[in-house]
Amino acid sequence: MSTQLRGKRVAFLATDGVEEVEYTEPRRAVENAGGTAELISLKDGDIQAVNHLDKAGTHRVDRTVREADAADYDALVLPGGVANPDFLRADPDAVAFVRDFFTADKPVAAICHGPWTLVEAGVLNGRTLTSWPSLRTDLANAGATWVDVDVFVDDRLVTSRRPDDLPAFCETLVDRIAG
Repeated sequence: MSTQLRGKRVAFLATDGVEEVEYTEPRRAVENAGGTAELISLKDGDIQAVNHLDKAGTHRVDRTVREADAADYDALVLPGGVANPDFLRADPDAVAFVRDFFTADKPVAAICHGPWTLVEAGVLNGRTLTSWPSLRTDLANAGATWVDVDVFVDDRLVTSRRPDDLPAFCETLVDRIAG
């Protein structure tokens, strides 16, 4: 196990409908690099992950977004899934939590549909990023430039398009969190 992220706490913001591999693979990367990962969600208990639209595993929530404080974390990861970011962007506490990472200039990584929550947080104007292709217009309307690449880094923001991009995404987010 690497110690690249020793002493780093990383928040994973997700809820029901999170794409399982987009949560589990980045979490594994953080933990394999010596970091501590915590699942932050809209509710206590477990969340239901999906594999595309089919039910996958459940994951235990470490704390609710209402209880969480961005100041307690070194970085934020926003996994995708179609439903997950749609639920998150409708929750004012989740949106504020995301915005707080940008205000504090901390690393944020989002994959697939994850950037939808960034749109709601109002943090994309003037940025360049990638995502699942169907978000392209939403991101442009939020003032961002969309690119079709496996991983893109804009300052402290790391984004990727889809599960096939997870190897590049995980490597890049660990590097960014490590500083």
